[in-house]
Amino acid sequence: MADDSLKVPFSRPSISKEEEYAVYNVLRSGWLTTGKEALAFENEFSYFMNKVPDEAIEARKAAGLDARDVKSLAVNSATSGMILAMEACGVKPGTAVITTPYTFVSTAACAKHLGADVIFADIEADSYSIDVDKVEKILAADKDKKIVAVVPVHIAGNLCDMERLVAAAKKHGAKVIEDAAHAFPSLSRLGYAGTIGDAGVFSFYVTKTMTTAEGGMVCVRDKDLAKRMAVMRMHGMDRTTWDRYTSPRASWEYDIVDLGWKFNLPDLLATIGRVQLRRAPEMFERRKEIVQYYNQEFSKLDFVQLPPDGEGNAWHLYLMRLNLGELTIGRDQFAAALQKEGIGISVHFIPLFNFTYWKNLDAAFRAKNFPNAAKQYERTISLPLWPDMTKEMARQVVAAVKKIGEENHA
Repeated sequence: MADDSLKVPFSRPSISKEEEYAVYNVLRSGWLTTGKEALAFENEFSYFMNKVPDEAIEARKAAGLDARDVKSLAVNSATSGMILAMEACGVKPGTAVITTPYTFVSTAACAKHLGADVIFADIEADSYSIDVDKVEKILAADKDKKIVAVVPVHIAGNLCDMERLVAAAKKHGAKVIEDAAHAFPSLSRLGYAGTIGDAGVFSFYVTKTMTTAEGGMVCVRDKDLAKRMAVMRMHGMDRTTWDRYTSPRASWEYDIVDLGWKFNLPDLLATIGRVQLRRAPEMFERRKEIVQYYNQEFSKLDFVQLPPDGEGNAWHLYLMRLNLGELTIGRDQFAAALQKEGIGISVHFIPLFNFTYWKNLDAAFRAKNFPNAAKQYERTISLPLWPDMTKEMARQVVAAVKKIGEENHA
């Protein structure tokens, strides 16, 4: 988020005159809630997700994956989208979900809100992605078939090993729900992140690669799952607000078919998303330019390890990993020194086993049982990375990292 006291803020949204005009037009239209803008945003997002090389469609078919077109549903947050996706995929009391402890709290909290158990698998030793080998062992040990979903998290926009994960889940009858909050627009050989598994959830929070200020999108190929989520995101109602007030049929004629939630995205925010979606390729290219400069400079430093960079990385975050053996200070001291230099930073993520609520759920949920997640957390700092960063700002970030590292070199 922006902090005017910093020389280089950690993040700022890229807002142009086009977004301003779009919001003004919605304000003047007299229709602010979910309506034609949200519907157009869904259709345009679906078009973007479906526009992939023919090779990706063939690769999906060869891997035994659903190759039908993607359907998108706009929601008021990625958390809402994850609840909808989990519920549609059968997450409920008496079931369980596998995910990673290296994520924001909402990933696992959504399963708990639905009454399910959460089983954690450690991340890979050399990345932030969930370890497929560990997922396979957990699935194989699930004799009662309680596990109904696996939720990989594409940390910082770097994709997990989706082909292996989907195959493992399918073998044991579980769905795959991608936490793609960081991963727009990560394009892999199987299509875009968020469209590879049974469902995928994107975040459009203000710090993400595109924004609606608050909001998200769920992508799914199965029409039955899409229909279920569409109904459940608006109180379990069988008609949308836009339909009720614009069709000849009386607005008050509707049915409540199940106990749903209010997770819809209003037009006032959806119209920002439509502009951001059009600008997404240019913003993505600018992020990659900044990453290229960071990598070029940091590759010269023995106290820094470059972030993982897999296929189609969206580069939502730049996760600088410290080689602590080359330093006389720890991550926290290095982070504090960067802030003192006027550089906005963050840490992604505090593993869930460090939080009171999750520790109290299970005595075995401790850092010692997830050594890879614990190690990555202890040495990771997220550096500024946003499309409107200037070259001078990027140079200031690099200069500050070099200065602190050199002053505290072992």
